[in-house]
Amino acid sequence: MPDNEKKHDDGTGELLERVSAQLRLSLGNIYSALERLAPAETRDGDSRTDMNAAVLCQSYYRILRLTNNLAEAGRLREPAGANGKLRNDDIVGLCREVMERAEGPAKLLGLELDFVCGKSGHIIFMDPDRIELLLLNLLSNAFKYTPKGGRVALEVQVEKQRVNLIVSDTGCGIPAEIREDVFACYLRPPLLDGRPHGLGLGLPICQRIVREHSGQMLLTAGEGGRGTRVVVSLPNRRSRGQQLHALVVPSGGFNRTLVELSDALPKEAFTQKYLD
Repeated sequence: MPDNEKKHDDGTGELLERVSAQLRLSLGNIYSALERLAPAETRDGDSRTDMNAAVLCQSYYRILRLTNNLAEAGRLREPAGANGKLRNDDIVGLCREVMERAEGPAKLLGLELDFVCGKSGHIIFMDPDRIELLLLNLLSNAFKYTPKGGRVALEVQVEKQRVNLIVSDTGCGIPAEIREDVFACYLRPPLLDGRPHGLGLGLPICQRIVREHSGQMLLTAGEGGRGTRVVVSLPNRRSRGQQLHALVVPSGGFNRTLVELSDALPKEAFTQKYLD
């Protein structure tokens, strides 16, 4: 990479991270005001207030997701170096837990959600937080482009050398001629239709997470040429120097599932009963 291009990339990354940091400061104030204006007990007893607050909450979650993605975008052109948070953990348990949390949003969209795995658990060397982000981004894409009555599935295949995470859907699919573009480009215009589905950062971020794990990612058409099939292939390995960590689901803070799926869900998903 030429020196002048490297400097441009470094400056762009720093700018995006600074923008995201400024947005987070304002977002914190907005959410605090929302909680004061429409506290949970008021929303529980007043459906109109609850729905109005849900619109604001969804917008907040969407901006929060975009803010987080902008920070990630600032690092997209940097080499994916060693991840210091990798540890021995249960990949099957993590996938199952993510899919259980996605069941409610899938029902709201009228989608069938399936989890397929022949094992109750399997330990690999990974960063659970980053793999969770990867899965939620892939589910978000599947939810956006799969019509009501369709199917979204996550299958975990454990092989001798690899563990494959396969997210498939019965949606509109991605034309073969632009499949490479969805990984190579970011801050790009929509490739599939004119609807506002974000800046196209999700799949490039997913690819970076996969590279942090020394894995590979492949995007193809689904079975029979219908829908989309994304295969994430991770090394089937453990670290001998790492103790096994129990899977811990973060408590408190924001509902990460709703944050990452916010672009794909209707406003009803942000009413109080789903936020509790």
